[in-house]
Amino acid sequence: MPETKEITEALIRFRNERDWEQYHNPKDLAVALSVEAGELLELFLWKTGEQADREKVREELADVFAFAFLMAEKYGFDVKEIVLDKIIANGKKYPVDKARGNARKYSEL
Repeated sequence: MPETKEITEALIRFRNERDWEQYHNPKDLAVALSVEAGELLELFLWKTGEQADREKVREELADVFAFAFLMAEKYGFDVKEIVLDKIIANGKKYPVDKARGNARKYSEL
């Protein structure tokens, strides 16, 4: 998918211009991804989804995506491929006739 490649290339260019690749090992990328996801989650603390600041959600979500794209690049994963593969795998775990309308885990269907 050209869009994902364009995003990854822009992230790599930004990172390399600042000589930050030295900090982007898999462990630290995973930690950064978790931290950013936590910051996204914090925006909803004690609020309804409608009360969260949309612009801040946008910013934190971009950070989550950025670190996820960088981690995918580090491992040589194609983002489109791994997401589509996961959708297929989840479709097997959660067949429509059993999963529709409930939030139970696949092992409880």
